Parts: sequence; C-alpha cells; structure tokens
Amino acid sequence: MDTEVRARRVKLLVFDVDGVLTSGQLLFGPDGEAMKVFHAQDGLGLNAAHRAGLKTALITGRESEMVRRRGAELSITDICQGAQDKIAHLERLLAKHNLTYDEVAYTGDDLNDLAVMEQAGLACAVANAAPEVKAAAHYVTGRSGGAGAVREIVELILKAQGKWPAVVESFRRPGGDRPCQ
Repeated sequence: MDTEVRARRVKLLVFDVDGVLTSGQLLFGPDGEAMKVFHAQDGLGLNAAHRAGLKTALITGRESEMVRRRGAELSITDICQGAQDKIAHLERLLAKHNLTYDEVAYTGDDLNDLAVMEQAGLACAVANAAPEVKAAAHYVTGRSGGAGAVREIVELILKAQGKWPAVVESFRRPGGDRPCQ
C-alpha cells in the first residue's frame, strides 16, 4: 500500500517529542530545568491539522513542563508524558477516540519508537532518525526533527486527503483563527 493511500485514512497524528518536535538536544538551565527549542513551522502545521479536523497527540518517554506548555499552546488533543510503554498509550488513545491503527500516523526518530511505528497505519521518520527507524517508516521526511519535519508530514496528509487547499484558504480569510489585540 502506498504512502498516499495510508495518509488518506489518517484521523490522528501522534508524535514523539525529543528528536521530532525538537532537534533532540537537551539543554539544562542553572536550576536543572530542561529547555527545548520548537520550530514555528511545526506549530503552524499542527494548527493546520486542527483546522482540517484532525486530532493530534504527543507520546514521549520524558516528562517536561515545556512539552506541557507547548502542547497546550498548540491545542494538542492528548499529551502522554513519561511513556515507557508507548503502545499502551497509543491503545488508550485509540479507545478514547474510537479509532483503529490504520487511522493513526506516528512519527518517531529513535529505537523506542519502533514498536508504535510497526502498528501505525502511516509510520513516519524524520530525516535524522536512526537507520532502523527509517527502515520501518512508510515515509521519511526531507527535514530533520525540530526543523519543520512535523509541518512536512501534516502537509503530506492534508494534501492526500484533499484538504490542503481549504486549509490554506482559511489562513487567507480576514481575522484568521483568533483576533489580534
């Protein structure tokens, strides 16, 4: 089955965080707080996914206030942190949203993403993912994690579903999704 056929079925986009929404670098401040750098185009891509009616989720093995804050800022539907068993978290998301594995796109970058990728209807890997992860993927981005790879995946899915033109048009409308103050 080709990537476009798989992308047409997607209703839930699930992303790992470190190495996918970020470059994977971990920065620690003087008080030990972890800092992460996110890409603005990925954020707008997630906004586009929501405009098209898709649900979004994060499943990450680490716990971070920065992830909670960024997820809330982007209206990400579900945020699963401290996930040692990513399959168990994905199964809870499937039950919650009444979906099947075929309706899920999962994006990862490292070995701890393989089990979920092997179940997802559309498995994606970022350009700088581990070789084994790329080999398991149905689609490998041209962009690296933390550098617009999420936006690339959203566009792929929305174009396959025929929703991209309407989403682009929604950004042209006066007022956008929220008024400026």
